[in-house]
Amino acid sequence: MEKVRVGILGLGRWGMCHLEAFSSLGTAEVVAICDSSPERLEQAGKVYGIANIYQNADDLIRRDDIDLVSVVTFESQHLEPTVKALKSGKHVIVEKPVTTRPDEARAMQEAAAASGKLLFPGHLLRFDPRYAAIKEALQSEQVGAPVSMYMKRSREQFLFQTFQRVHTVFELMIHDIDLAIWYAGCRVRSVKAYGRSVRHPGVAAPEVLWANLEFENGTLAVLNSSWTTPDQAGVEIADAIEVTGRSGTARFETSDGGLQFWNGAGRLTPDTDIHARLHGQSVGCLREQLTYICRCIGRGEEPAVISFSDAVHGVEVADAIVASCKSGREVSLGDSVVHE
Repeated sequence: MEKVRVGILGLGRWGMCHLEAFSSLGTAEVVAICDSSPERLEQAGKVYGIANIYQNADDLIRRDDIDLVSVVTFESQHLEPTVKALKSGKHVIVEKPVTTRPDEARAMQEAAAASGKLLFPGHLLRFDPRYAAIKEALQSEQVGAPVSMYMKRSREQFLFQTFQRVHTVFELMIHDIDLAIWYAGCRVRSVKAYGRSVRHPGVAAPEVLWANLEFENGTLAVLNSSWTTPDQAGVEIADAIEVTGRSGTARFETSDGGLQFWNGAGRLTPDTDIHARLHGQSVGCLREQLTYICRCIGRGEEPAVISFSDAVHGVEVADAIVASCKSGREVSLGDSVVHE
């Protein structure tokens, strides 16, 4: 199989992770990169040996030697390059959240259908062996069809300064919305959500967010996302999940397990599951996701593990959660939500 030729839009923290992961794959070649910062572009080009560097996304998209465009820009800047790349005959991966607006998510999906190209959402937790093992257990008698789910996701307090730019549902809870949709295997019927500020009153994004989801098949999910882990705790990721099925339960919790370092500065529990380096190359579920995407493109296969249709519904659910937080009422999916 020939290498998938990749162009990356956006070289922020996560865009650099994409560059690092793609560069470590034997099935991919990063042909071009784009970012608004000339200094960042020049540095990345030198480190990874990429000659084609751009500050304008259109210049990268119009190249005819790119198979896949990776959109890793700010959430509000996903729609235009995604649609342009699809229309130019390229496959696209859009990082999560694919957008913060349901109408934009649907526009992306329509553009993909019209182009005949593959459109992938960046929901990489479907490639985490732990979450994937739960999915398999739900499909067998080991756990059985899900009845209820609880998912918790917490990040260090300092990160809120960056990610308060959009509602917490789009930066943190969107992961668990996608997992819940994947596990339930159907659509959400209604949501009831609660948001609270802790140290930053007046900010639109709540530091603590709870959401109750009811699915069309009766499955219930309770999701809890927050930016409240003390920075001094040294815990990068404090997540937990418990899924109860008709014949068993699946669960795990991250902060007490895995790798820990203890020294005079305290305790550090780094993440080694999402994206890390081992022997000079990328490892983790980001790499696994990108490997899968390259395989789909190389074989000309529709993706079975990830679904842009699910991503569209996830944005619809997130939109309803924002509306429920504002109104204090339960919101049924299908109710119109007015954007400001």
